[in-house]
Amino acid sequence: ASAVVAAPVAPGVASAYISSGTWSLVGVELDSPVLSDAARTANFTNEVGVDGTIRFLKNVMGLWVLTEMLRLWGRESDLESLLAEADDAPALASIVDVDDRAFLPPGDMESRIVDACHSTGQPVPGTPGAFVRCVLESLAVAYRRTIRLAGSLSGRTIEVVHVVGGGARHALLCQLTADACGVPVLAGRVEATALGNVLVQARALGADVPGLPAMRALVRQTHQPRRFEPRGDFDWDGAEARLLTSERQRDDR
Repeated sequence: ASAVVAAPVAPGVASAYISSGTWSLVGVELDSPVLSDAARTANFTNEVGVDGTIRFLKNVMGLWVLTEMLRLWGRESDLESLLAEADDAPALASIVDVDDRAFLPPGDMESRIVDACHSTGQPVPGTPGAFVRCVLESLAVAYRRTIRLAGSLSGRTIEVVHVVGGGARHALLCQLTADACGVPVLAGRVEATALGNVLVQARALGADVPGLPAMRALVRQTHQPRRFEPRGDFDWDGAEARLLTSERQRDDR
């Protein structure tokens, strides 16, 4: 809830948010809960936020797969060069279901991606950079699907996505998310949870931030988010179709 407070959402703009870290919380902020059967079936939850708002959200995989892969490669300190390699790797070559339970335990993520590609008839990434791109694009597709579903279930057409948390520092992930969702991504504060918590406590102690709009206005005045515009040169519809195929195979198992 604190992280969402620090997302610099502008009044009157239909926004979604991604609190992106080891795991991701993806959703929209509403005035009232969505209690439909469709929302329940889609595994969304309604969580109370600041000032009686509702965080209508779903848990999605985060950077866990990437960080665990880097750990087993022994390349945790080599992320920047791997991201550069990933940026040059072929786009949307392989999309895996990062929410598959196979990716939850620690261990050999590379071999699990290989197995997922084999089971769905997709090419196996051939380089470390291609593996990294596969993970980031698969995350972006999962974000795209969840954000569009959150918008549909809540009756909103999403105009912008705010990314806060550790994922906000990953420019390639933010760009891919903008591309996949087809709307701008605003990458905000990495330590959004701490910032939002400080704002709420400051108000409790009498600071002149009387409500959530005032707190967010202060965030916008003091922290300039990085903006990523969507590029329309890749087949994200086809990528999502491959994700759906992976999900059906997961459900069959």
